[in-house]
Amino acid sequence: MLVASGTFGYAREMESLVDLSRLGGILPKTITKAPRAGNAPWRTIETPSGMLNSIGLDNDGIDAFVEHHLPYLSGLGTPVVVSIAGRNHEEFVAMTAQLSDCVADAGLRIDAVELNISCPNVTGGVDFGTAPDSCERLVAACRAAGEVPVIAKLTPNVTSVVDIAKAAEAGGADALSLINTCQGMAVDWRGRKPMLGNVIGGLSGPAIKPIALRCVWQVSQAVRTPLIGIGGIASIDDVMEFLVAGASAVQLGTVNFYNPTASMQVIDALPSAVQELGASRVRDVVGTLSI
Repeated sequence: MLVASGTFGYAREMESLVDLSRLGGILPKTITKAPRAGNAPWRTIETPSGMLNSIGLDNDGIDAFVEHHLPYLSGLGTPVVVSIAGRNHEEFVAMTAQLSDCVADAGLRIDAVELNISCPNVTGGVDFGTAPDSCERLVAACRAAGEVPVIAKLTPNVTSVVDIAKAAEAGGADALSLINTCQGMAVDWRGRKPMLGNVIGGLSGPAIKPIALRCVWQVSQAVRTPLIGIGGIASIDDVMEFLVAGASAVQLGTVNFYNPTASMQVIDALPSAVQELGASRVRDVVGTLSI
């Protein structure tokens, strides 16, 4: 059980609420090569059963992350998966290589790199997540750039998520995360204006869980690469649904904003839920959906 990037800060913000050592992995906020100021406000809007965000990958850049945040994360004893987003192919590869060097040369902990090729809130954010050929080339290049495992985070905003998943697998992805947010918008009809500064944002939370489940199940039928389910997961029932649908692990995201201890509640409930299905290990229930 992991926590999703963009919803858990850099972990320091949550250490008084969550026993970080119990998590299966921490994904800090997505980082970019150069600092980004993000999009104009408003950047988050509450919606029925969900949240729209157009943060725009606001962060201080990879060098600041390596200097100020990675040493702290490395000392937690919890697996660290670093989410990265590049403006182009070369930036993704260079960032992967730089992070791999942090492990090899500085002894810092990075258990995997998650390629955010699916952010709908920045220009070019989904370029590599919507074209199979570009996706395969990027994953392969990042995989070759260092020794750190590579995870591709996929978007649901495509005609066929299965085609993109197959391409990421062909490129050598060690795992696939799905899904990122669904594109949406909110409107102030009285003012006749969009409510988000960026007009369109990413919808997350319980509202997108059925879409995420559908994507996980479809992709699980088409690839052998392990899947990480994301999208509206807030309870042990949600977790179990994703596991039987084909996910080997899950990330909790939006729930961290309104129930920051949800991860601990899920971890506490997981053993009995697995036993309820007559299994002793999580892996024994993965992909056991009967059709």
